[in-house]
Amino acid sequence: MNNLSDQSAMIKEEARRLGFDGCGISRAEKLQEDAIYLDDWLRHHYHAGMIYMENHREKRLDPAKLMDGARSVISVILNYYPSQTQADPEAPVLAKYAYGKDYHDVIRKKLKLLLKFIHSNMAYVNGRVFVDSAPVLEKTWAVRAGLGWIGKNTCLISPKTGSFCFIGTLIVDVPLHYDEVIAGSCGDCTRCMDACPPQAIIAPRILDAGRCISYLTIENKGDISGEFQGRLAKRVFGCDICQDVCPWNRKAVAHREKDFEPPPELLVMTRADWFNMDEEQFKRIFRNSAVKRAKFKGLKRNLEFISL
Repeated sequence: MNNLSDQSAMIKEEARRLGFDGCGISRAEKLQEDAIYLDDWLRHHYHAGMIYMENHREKRLDPAKLMDGARSVISVILNYYPSQTQADPEAPVLAKYAYGKDYHDVIRKKLKLLLKFIHSNMAYVNGRVFVDSAPVLEKTWAVRAGLGWIGKNTCLISPKTGSFCFIGTLIVDVPLHYDEVIAGSCGDCTRCMDACPPQAIIAPRILDAGRCISYLTIENKGDISGEFQGRLAKRVFGCDICQDVCPWNRKAVAHREKDFEPPPELLVMTRADWFNMDEEQFKRIFRNSAVKRAKFKGLKRNLEFISL
């Protein structure tokens, strides 16, 4: 199979077979416009304590710095919107993406299978898989692959599934047929900006991470500033507020990925269950979840903060 369109269609068909909800392909090239945005974002210190964002600038902007001979970037999205949410309205709130198995593991496994498929059907192809594992501007590549646009809350919005989706990236060293960027817009809507309790979205598509509930409860390794007392909206790990209010998520449908199903006891945990949790329970309930990134100590810190 030599036709670039046929090869690309074959890759997308296999991506769908593997369970991805979208797959698009873009040309691997330097991201000139993103360089301006990234530098400005860092200059204003909107990355807060994520000092690693200052590293590997050229790799973030040029896929050829991540893999020799990079020619194409294959982007995939995987819906994680749950069929059910937490039962107790008084319980600390967990971000929906953390209900099931750690998405890094799930998507990486699927992308490796996709790369194996490409190896089997296209000769002399080298590739690298990325799932939040390297300095890759994955949302930018997903936009360039025609999978959606960046909303005012800085999330990728897919016109088909909304924003409750993970992104994976596969860089390969062969040319393919490239998708067109789709027209998409949030219009005059500012619901995400208005709904954020700490007002972390300071302008359309500009997030001050140091004010973001997700950053404060996950990436932040120190104490949570008293400035945010009463402004975490009971969030104990991550936050969905800016996505929950987004009109594009009215069409969100439940995911089909069994690995994203939560442990049976998770969604029925009461407020008391959360605050009485010991380390053994933490390890059992979240042994496969992204929540383990916070560790028991981090989760307890968050629980103590929202209880004050």
